[in-house]
Amino acid sequence: MAETCLIVGAGPGIGQACALAFAREGYDIALIARHPERLVAQTTEINWTTGRQARAFAADAGDAATLRAALRQSQLELGPPRVLIYNVASVQRARPAMLDIEQLVREFRANVAGALVCAQALAADLRVAGGGSLLFTGGGLADHPTADYASLSLCKAALKSLTHTLAQEFGQSGIHVATVTVHGFVQAGTHFDPHLIAQSFIKLHRQPKGRFDIELVYR
Repeated sequence: MAETCLIVGAGPGIGQACALAFAREGYDIALIARHPERLVAQTTEINWTTGRQARAFAADAGDAATLRAALRQSQLELGPPRVLIYNVASVQRARPAMLDIEQLVREFRANVAGALVCAQALAADLRVAGGGSLLFTGGGLADHPTADYASLSLCKAALKSLTHTLAQEFGQSGIHVATVTVHGFVQAGTHFDPHLIAQSFIKLHRQPKGRFDIELVYR
């Protein structure tokens, strides 16, 4: 039975590119998105081009209850994942003085808290399996915040901090926790093509125990 890669935030761009990249590595693919009906073409492509199973499940990453339910359903259908890619980005463009606090909290739930929900839900099975990877899509705003995207700057900094604390807690169990920190705008046909970025997730997952990087900077 093939191992599974679970991708939360599986829309166009990095999420879809990682799905195809890990399917080519031999993984079945579980995709979680708010609108899974939009992923039919993607799951069909993965199945036809790689021979791997690919299924989509509905959840709002900012709603812990629905996210946990989707995680449970994906595990029932495809088994416990060996790899998680958390690729959620809920974004509003606003400077700090105009930042809506309730919107900030909603975005934090999706961009950061959802990653923790997934880590908590999957850690026990990864320990039993002897290891695996919890990989998050970071951003250059964590290191170089900008006023125009105050909320996303806060969230990417928090996600980076969460990654380090999870790595401290889970690393001794052989669980690789890391971010791919993308310093640029994702755009097909450029150095920031999502299919090129997806290889950074593959690289992190392949790193052996004892040689785990907590961050891979893509610039």
